[in-house]
Amino acid sequence: MEIKSAEFVISNTRIDRCPQDGLPEYAFIGRSNVGKSSLINMLTGRNKLAMTSSTPGKTLLINHFLINKQWYLVDLPGYGYAQRGKKQQEGLKQIIENYVLEREALTCLFVLIDCRHEPQRIDLEFIEWLGENGVPFAIIFTKADKLSATRVRENVTAYLNRLSEQWEELPPHFITSSEKRLGRQEVLDYIENINRSLQA
Repeated sequence: MEIKSAEFVISNTRIDRCPQDGLPEYAFIGRSNVGKSSLINMLTGRNKLAMTSSTPGKTLLINHFLINKQWYLVDLPGYGYAQRGKKQQEGLKQIIENYVLEREALTCLFVLIDCRHEPQRIDLEFIEWLGENGVPFAIIFTKADKLSATRVRENVTAYLNRLSEQWEELPPHFITSSEKRLGRQEVLDYIENINRSLQA
């Protein structure tokens, strides 16, 4: 897939205010500081489409970007940023749950995992919750440029082995680096293939 256009459409906290044109939506979510904004910018080829920040947890809204006039890339708030107040944490949790469970246009949720770390409980619990609720998702391992290729493979394999303790069939997964544009084509081709199947 070639990205010919990527434009910001709307930010909000309520799914009833999201676009109502029925186009498929591919949402991106992950723990704070997992590299979500950098990944979105890399995928779209637009340096400042999603605002990156050295401060974790800057995305507090559901952000819709229209890609090639055909589908939406959705930037969701991150989860698990401990320095938020309890009230704000609860508010974000509600925004995420409402979107993920009730948004009919959601076609695939990409869960971002930092490949440098061992499996984190908060990610495993979130993935488990997606499975329990039948949400279609794929995993994107980020920041592959921070480790050797061998170490990345080892960490990803260890992660998938951990998931296979609870999952009979593992979700699709991709290995990416925003710095090196690694995995860009694979993720975009995956989206394009789903879009084609929806039109068939």
